[in-house]
Parts: sequence; structure tokens; C-alpha cells
Amino acid sequence: MNLYASIGDDLLSKILDGTYELGQTIPTEMELAASYGVSRSTIRQALQSLVSTGYLEKRKRRGTIVTRPKVDQSFAMGIASFEDDMRRLGRSASTNVIALKRTGAQGEVADALGLPQGQEVYKLVRLRSVDGQPNVFVESYVPALPYPGLDEVDLERTSLYDAMDGCGRPVATARRRLEVTKADATTAALLDVEVGDPLYLFHTVARDEGGTPVEYSVATYHGQSNSFEFEVTRR
Repeated sequence: MNLYASIGDDLLSKILDGTYELGQTIPTEMELAASYGVSRSTIRQALQSLVSTGYLEKRKRRGTIVTRPKVDQSFAMGIASFEDDMRRLGRSASTNVIALKRTGAQGEVADALGLPQGQEVYKLVRLRSVDGQPNVFVESYVPALPYPGLDEVDLERTSLYDAMDGCGRPVATARRRLEVTKADATTAALLDVEVGDPLYLFHTVARDEGGTPVEYSVATYHGQSNSFEFEVTRR
């Protein structure tokens, strides 16, 4: 076993046994190098292996902190609620509804949903956490007409798609577009990252069984805490 791998395993064991607790800043590269009697480059390799698996995260002005392993999400599993996906992974999910209101569809929202400008939609803004850590910030838009009373549902306890099912127009398919972006001041504060950190950005259009668009969402995922798996077939 390489020296850096051995050191990485030792650091991981200290994370798992609670020597280094979640959210704690671990010793600096210089301190670890002195402790293990190796070069800083060896320590840097050991730390990078734990960063790549999600057990550590490097943050400006804070150093290297202990985090949870990445949330591995697979889009090959079909459409499911965020809570169901996290439950399948053995993770704990929670939702904080920041805003839920009726508004007029404008610009890209109207275009994505195929609605006239100004037609009424629900705007739902949520911050979703995994194991108590902010994971994804989501803005969702749903046509108001097919989903009466949606703004009366407790969407911190009920998933949006379950609520839409209850109105008799379930989501059947979804198309997602993935981009990579950088955190601005707002998303940095919401997701507890540094300004300029990389983030995953998904634009999703969901459709009912008849192919009519019934939801448009923009989801911004924590870049260090998530990985995504896609399954494709040969044409």
C-alpha cells in the first residue's frame, strides 16, 4: 500500500470513530506532515483521496473540514421523490419551504411550461438537506389550473410529486439538463459553500402521461457533496 493511502486510511478511521467529528476542522497539512513524519505532498495526496470520496472538504479561510460522504444519485432508477431517493440510500432528508405562492409565468418559465405569458403558476422555493447538511436549492414552477389547492399542501412533509398525484395529474416523464456553475453570494450562503465554488445546476421539465409540461424546476446542488450516475443505451 502506498504511504499516502495508508495515511488516508488512518485519517478515515479517525473520522469514522469520531476522533474528527462532522464539521470539525482537521489539523493543517504542515501539522499532519509533522505528526506522520512525511512530506506535505504525501499528506496532500492522502487528503485528496478523502476529499474525492466526500469525507473531507477544503474551504477557504476554514481549512479542511469533516463532511459526509457524497450523495450518489442515479437517474437510471426512474422518477422518485427526493425523500424516497435518500431513503433508498440510507440517508436522512429534510425540506425547508422558503416560499410558496401564485405568480404569473414569465420568460423561460412560460416557455418551458408552454404557457402564455402571465398565466398563473405556483412558485415553490425549497432548501433540501441530507443528514442535516444543505444539499440542494430548488425553484419549481407548476401550472395552477390543473393543480387546485397545491399551495395549501404542507410541502415540507409531502413531496411535490405526491401532491401532484393527489390532484389526478401525476408526473410521468422528466427531461433534465445538467450544467456546472459557480456559487454566488446567495447560493453560497444557502448551501454553506464559498463564493465561486463549483455547483451542479439541473434544469428539469416534467410532463404528465399526455406529454404536457406540468413542472419546470431549477435545482442547484452542492458540488462537493453530490455525484450523479446516468444510464444510457446505444442507439
